[in-house]
Amino acid sequence: MGEKETQRLTIIEAHEKLRKKEISSRELTEGIFDTISQQDKELFCYISVDRESALAAARAADERIGNGEEVGMLAGIPVAIKDNMLALGYTCTAGSKILENYAAPYDATVVRRLKEQGAVILGKTNLDEFAMGSSTENSAYGPTKNPHDTERVPGGSSGGSAAAVAAGECIYALGSDTGGSIRQPASFCGVVGLKPTYGAVSRYGLIAMASSLDQIGPFAKTVEDVEIIFDVIKGKDLLDSTSVELEAQNQKPKFQIKDIRIGVPKEYFIGGIDPAVEKLVRKAISDLEKEGAHIEEISLPHTKYALSVYYLIMPSEVSANLARYDGIKYGLSESEGNNLLDVYMKTRQKGLGDEVRRRVVLGTYVLSAGYYDAYYLQAQKVRTLIKNDFEKAFERVDVIITPTTSTTAFRLGEKTQDPLSMYLSDIFTVSAPIAGIPALSMPCGEVHGMPVGLQIMGKWFDEKTIFQVASFYENLKNNA
Repeated sequence: MGEKETQRLTIIEAHEKLRKKEISSRELTEGIFDTISQQDKELFCYISVDRESALAAARAADERIGNGEEVGMLAGIPVAIKDNMLALGYTCTAGSKILENYAAPYDATVVRRLKEQGAVILGKTNLDEFAMGSSTENSAYGPTKNPHDTERVPGGSSGGSAAAVAAGECIYALGSDTGGSIRQPASFCGVVGLKPTYGAVSRYGLIAMASSLDQIGPFAKTVEDVEIIFDVIKGKDLLDSTSVELEAQNQKPKFQIKDIRIGVPKEYFIGGIDPAVEKLVRKAISDLEKEGAHIEEISLPHTKYALSVYYLIMPSEVSANLARYDGIKYGLSESEGNNLLDVYMKTRQKGLGDEVRRRVVLGTYVLSAGYYDAYYLQAQKVRTLIKNDFEKAFERVDVIITPTTSTTAFRLGEKTQDPLSMYLSDIFTVSAPIAGIPALSMPCGEVHGMPVGLQIMGKWFDEKTIFQVASFYENLKNNA
């Protein structure tokens, strides 16, 4: 099988070819590595790859298939892992110089679950440093480029994972989403990305950014593939007390589009959105309505505060979580100091980038005496109001559909000098993690050759309905 064929394969197609022995996992993996070697110098999706380890996993999968064993859907299929998740045998940099040589001492739960399925891990993908950013330009190792146009960003912070899937440098990938870090790059790169419900997937082994918002999720070429990955990584983990068992909640009756009520929030169709993006999203909603879905305009009145709430709560948690990178326990250490405080200051100054330091300073200020009540406490109260908005909306509708982003991918360097402009990239994605609900981004068309994302949000732990609506729309679009 040629390199171009391996680029295009979905999980389901690759699984069928492996099962029928039309291709081996070794051939599939080598085909992907050929693609990486040809493209990744320019795209820079990966911070590190491990060919030897990947081919060993591929051989093991081939042996099981050759012996006639029943294997799972992910056995022998190459995957890329965002470099803020621990994988034994790999360094885990989180895109930062402060962890440049940090060797993962164990597997994150999601990585362990993939390995148990026989997945082939290719390497670790590039990201904004400590997952802080919307463009993957904040990586200490250099920016990732969008495969559709290498002068544009892939989105962030999981830009390496999204770009790797879009460019055929893996069959699927894992990312993490704190304020949109799976959905926004999925939109910019024209792939499918899911932020699961908070607690649906274990965070054990994920380098923490903002612990009440972070969630691991999958990227793939199709909705069905994303559902396959989610079913493997989801569920209760004794090592993460916030994780939840999902089996009982996800039993859904047979899907009928005419039974689905879709909410369209007026607050998401506002000034500032690219008219061409809005037109494509509204066409997608209209297409679903023509097929029998019930469309209802709804209001999420506290949406206008979501970005402010996010940029108070998130840096506060960043400030606490990143205190551990002090040059004493692990990672970079600048020991040429006169005292302990000197070591702390020099290590963090050398090891942390501008955006990370900006968020640490902002979070520390928000949590400081005299400001905690005025900012952090107030933000938590408004967070509850945003969650209440969704609770009321989901009494009337099954899913909510919005644009994922207000524009297509912007140019490299376009927003790096204006942090506020960069933060506004998250305007349509921050509400879901604030409320803890699941949300998926999928392609719904292109504007001047650049992909546009459709966002589908659902009730807590009701990923199944999101998948059903998304699959229906995907089939509708493919057969148009």
